[in-house]
Amino acid sequence: MRCFLKDVDDKQEQNEQERVRNWVTEIRDLAYEAEDVIDSFILKVASSKGEGFHGIIKKFWSIFTKPSNLHKIGNEIKSIQTKLEDIRNSLPTYGIKLENEASTSIQPQLRRSYPHFEEEGFVGLVDATKEVMGKLLAEEDEEKLHFVSIVGMGGIGKTTLAKKVYNCFDVKRTFDFSAWAFISQQCSIKDVLRKLLADADGKNREVVDRLQEEDLFERLYNFLRDKRYLVVLDDIWKNEDWDKIKQAFPKGKKGSKILFTTRNREVALHADPRSSLIETRLLTSDEGWELLKRKAVPRSLWNSKECLQQFKELGREMVKHYCGGLPLAIVVLGGLLATKESLEEWEKVSKSIKASMRKFQEEDHRYYTVNGILALSYNELPYHLKPCFLYLSHYPEDWEISTKKLIRLWIAEGFISPSVLEVEGEELLMEDVAEEYLEKLISRCLVQVERQDHTGKHVKTCRIHDLLRDFCLLKARDEKFMGIIPSAKNENEDCIFRLTTTSSGKLRRIAGHLDQGRPRFDGSLGKRYVSMFVCDDLEKQCSKLHSILLCQDELVVKLAFPNAFKLLRVLNLVRKNPDFWYSLQYARKWRVPTEIGNLIHLRYLALEWFIVILPRSIGNLNSLQTLYVRAPGLKVPNVLFKLKSLRHLSVGKCLDSVQIDILENIITLKGIAAKSLIKKNMVLKLTKIQSLAIEFEKSEEVEVILKSNIFYGLRSLRMVIGKSISDPELGPLSNCHQLSKLRIDGEIPEGLHSVSRQNVFEFLPTNILTLDLIGSQLKHDPMSSLEKLPQLRTLYLRGRSYMGSKMVCSANGFPQLNHLDLENLSELEEWEIQEDAMPRLKTLCLLHIPKLRMVPEGLKHVKTLQKLELWFMKSSFVKRIQVIDGREGEDFFKMRHIPSITVMHTKD
Repeated sequence: MRCFLKDVDDKQEQNEQERVRNWVTEIRDLAYEAEDVIDSFILKVASSKGEGFHGIIKKFWSIFTKPSNLHKIGNEIKSIQTKLEDIRNSLPTYGIKLENEASTSIQPQLRRSYPHFEEEGFVGLVDATKEVMGKLLAEEDEEKLHFVSIVGMGGIGKTTLAKKVYNCFDVKRTFDFSAWAFISQQCSIKDVLRKLLADADGKNREVVDRLQEEDLFERLYNFLRDKRYLVVLDDIWKNEDWDKIKQAFPKGKKGSKILFTTRNREVALHADPRSSLIETRLLTSDEGWELLKRKAVPRSLWNSKECLQQFKELGREMVKHYCGGLPLAIVVLGGLLATKESLEEWEKVSKSIKASMRKFQEEDHRYYTVNGILALSYNELPYHLKPCFLYLSHYPEDWEISTKKLIRLWIAEGFISPSVLEVEGEELLMEDVAEEYLEKLISRCLVQVERQDHTGKHVKTCRIHDLLRDFCLLKARDEKFMGIIPSAKNENEDCIFRLTTTSSGKLRRIAGHLDQGRPRFDGSLGKRYVSMFVCDDLEKQCSKLHSILLCQDELVVKLAFPNAFKLLRVLNLVRKNPDFWYSLQYARKWRVPTEIGNLIHLRYLALEWFIVILPRSIGNLNSLQTLYVRAPGLKVPNVLFKLKSLRHLSVGKCLDSVQIDILENIITLKGIAAKSLIKKNMVLKLTKIQSLAIEFEKSEEVEVILKSNIFYGLRSLRMVIGKSISDPELGPLSNCHQLSKLRIDGEIPEGLHSVSRQNVFEFLPTNILTLDLIGSQLKHDPMSSLEKLPQLRTLYLRGRSYMGSKMVCSANGFPQLNHLDLENLSELEEWEIQEDAMPRLKTLCLLHIPKLRMVPEGLKHVKTLQKLELWFMKSSFVKRIQVIDGREGEDFFKMRHIPSITVMHTKD
């Protein structure tokens, strides 16, 4: 059946007959039915097994029930086979045939590094950029808050233009503070306020997350009122959204501005009738071709006039007739054409787009030109990438998507082949294959890169454009792939995710996005209402459900685990912004129901709460691949050794008395005590481990763990060294040649090398990219050693990691360093930066260094520095770099070249 679906999928662009589409739906439902029969049989087999007295009873009872169960399942299989045979016999009439299984196997290419993505959509925005810059930098006569608005239709490049201006050197240095927040169609006031306060008070993010709405308003207002600030509100849709949030913005210092991007000019004029409006325009034919050429035509052909001319004529025609000058449409078309090598293939694409556009035009869809291109781009996706793309529909609008979590969800859903592949001598895990799938979606411009990881080679977070998301939702609904369930609520009642007969149908996956409502308070400790997931007829509506994905902003989800969810594979209950006070008063403990152990098909389980108590029945989840629990308090029974399929275990509390025997498949292990791994030589089974967070209590534990050969394949390591360990042997770390990210919490001994000091960090492998030291208690300057690391890009020295009074960064030291963070160095008085030190530094953060007298003079030579953050520094230190009443401080000349300087919470 899967072979059939793939074969028909490949032919859909040529054959759009309604009957064939109906057949595809029938086959897909039949494949689901077959899958459910198999899963149900496995469930019955598992339920007949047990331990102790109850196990004997179950086994005895199964002797009498097994024949009837087998007969029932046999009849179900025969029914499916009959239906399938009827469909198979009628296929040749329409030229559709089943391919061999071998021909449909997926052979991924060797995983490649994340490619460089330039601002593709910036063609044609030069004049608009100058206009916006002029408005933002203009000296204002009135002491009031001024507004600048970028107005235009979706996909026209408003956000691209705003980002270009927001990151400009002249803009950064003009304002005391700048921040950015997405608004989106479903505006969450708390989200917006928290995002802006996070930019303003990032070092106190946990405190910000706990604040109630009125406190968020007050805190942001007080922060902004004495500053010349710039706030960007990206993609604001409605007048009401501005009315709800405007009280957070004081007039500030003279020249403060708010920059809107909006599709509705009325919103901009509602905020300020005299608002400066910059309307983005569609691209001209020449500009459209230039943008398409950058994305679709190999650079090797740019200099071949004859060859390029052939592509140019057809490309300009497609831009003119199909894209309407809309940058998003052109970029997506470019991503599609980039996979085509000949002019003939371009011509086929052109014909197919025309047919797709006609359908959306008949439906009178506003963006029929874009949707026509998106429909073809989706149809052109390889069969195995389509579910990966449709899965993005469950994320809320403007959501920053963690690629690690996305990849693990893809694997749990079964989108990735479970086999371990070897290509060109390199072993590829399912995670490697999934990462390549994501890169292919990015290369086709269906997914946008948001942030890279610490290596600069892989994607850390990504987004999907809202027009692409709208199309994705449409396709997911039409194919019964995913259902988005709105919350039905009353201001005086608990919030409910309600699944009804009409909303569910034959859906395999459901996602709930909580809308914002007015909270009900009880006393002074915040909300007491909770959100519930309910269904009108659980047994009928949820019996085939495979995934529940609830993403919400602040409310706690309580979910029962009835037998109706017996086929569940993914259960994702997460909170973006945990409400501390609510959890403290009303959810001190969440005893996860014992019934969760009945979900034997569960592969992905993510839970967030204040205190989570897992039941022993969790040991029944033999299929579980990912267990993620974010909870300050956590109780885990000693049953994890039963989870034979576990690949990713991440818990918020160290597991020090849990037996973990099955480690052969573990890739991520976060929150484990070293002694748990040493028992029975469990550490020797970590043959695939890539990311590890581990706590040590004794010196011998450090030696045993670090000398185990499996450590040489680690990529990320966090070590928590207990206070009782006086002399940990860290030397074996130098052999971890794959290690790129290292965090050490605890004292690092200087030992015999304390005088020569350059050898203190000889245990560090040369390939380290990110190093984070906390509480190291070093008495000698660590910079002399660390600056020699040839690839170090990010360095954190925090929490009394250095106890000396002087620090020197030598000439030519830190050749690759991009980010430097110095925090809580209580004894540091003098910092010297020699010329040509840190030639690539972009961001510098100084937090609570009370004895530091002045900014290093050598900082004036670091011309690459884009951002300086000062937190909890002495007011005398800060005054030296400020301009007060037109008078420059003594050290201002050292900082003049830095575009963005943020000063937070000065101390006397």
